[in-house]
Amino acid sequence: MKKNKVIIGTRGSKLALWQAEWVRAELEKTNPEIEVRLNKIKTTGDMILNVPLAQVGGKGLFVKEIEEAVMRGEVDLAVHSMKDVPTDLPERLHLAAICKREDPRDAFLCQIQNSKFKIQKFKELPEGAHIGTSSLRRSCQLLNIRPGLKITQLRGNLDTRVRKLDEGQFDAIILAVAGIKRLGLQNRITEILSPELCLPAIGQGAIGIECRKDDEFINNIIKPLNHKETSVCVSAERAFLKRLEGGCQVPIAAYARIGHRAKGTEQRAYSKDSLLVIDGLVGSITGDTIIRGHLEGRLEEPEIIGTRLAEDLLSKGAREILEEIYLFS
Repeated sequence: MKKNKVIIGTRGSKLALWQAEWVRAELEKTNPEIEVRLNKIKTTGDMILNVPLAQVGGKGLFVKEIEEAVMRGEVDLAVHSMKDVPTDLPERLHLAAICKREDPRDAFLCQIQNSKFKIQKFKELPEGAHIGTSSLRRSCQLLNIRPGLKITQLRGNLDTRVRKLDEGQFDAIILAVAGIKRLGLQNRITEILSPELCLPAIGQGAIGIECRKDDEFINNIIKPLNHKETSVCVSAERAFLKRLEGGCQVPIAAYARIGHRAKGTEQRAYSKDSLLVIDGLVGSITGDTIIRGHLEGRLEEPEIIGTRLAEDLLSKGAREILEEIYLFS
């Protein structure tokens, strides 16, 4: 059934609205006869700001209420940050498109003093420096390298986090490069952390569009927004996470990209020599132990490759780490 109005469900944060507005503009560009509107929906994750996400527990803290609105027919589709989307979706819904990924890495931001950055790079942090992040994944990896750092909870939208940094509550904070770029704050980045230093979150930097499986019209207009390379990479990362049964209370990271068989170098498009390359890790909350793995394989088998990498880490000791975390969480 053809529609002349489409409603997007989205969170109300600046970043979420930027993402939803981008999807709206793309849909209107290719479907000028359709009016696209946004419906802002408050999620559980938006309402609980004084408690670390790892302590809240559960999955889908930033998507559940929006998914329910899609299933009720109040909105036609949902726009999410892929790193917030659980690996198990409601039976009636699916990810109809995963849009082209922005830079998936993490960024180092520090205080400004006398119009200059106080600290330029992560390695320049003094012993005992105070770092703000809401991510166990980040804190685990950074503590593994610098166990003397003081890392504490930092929640709130991007503007709030930067304000707390500038107020002197932290010496530095770690945020996703993608969100900073999308909100035009890239001038605050003093260093982009390499995946070797801080492996990204599953799906970080990618936007996902979720809708009802049986809504043929919506599926058809969303389909052109799917980015094949991003979809393959994120599918591998999500298969890795699914096999580990991970959530926000566990330090898990993975980063997949398109590589080249001849040289193993990264590239952005398919060719006859392309292959899927993925790195993953599971760590203890304290950062004392990190289990890492690397795998390469066929582009046509992202879920198989992601699952195999997870199995490899489980056999190397990740199972014991996960069992201990889940026992005490």
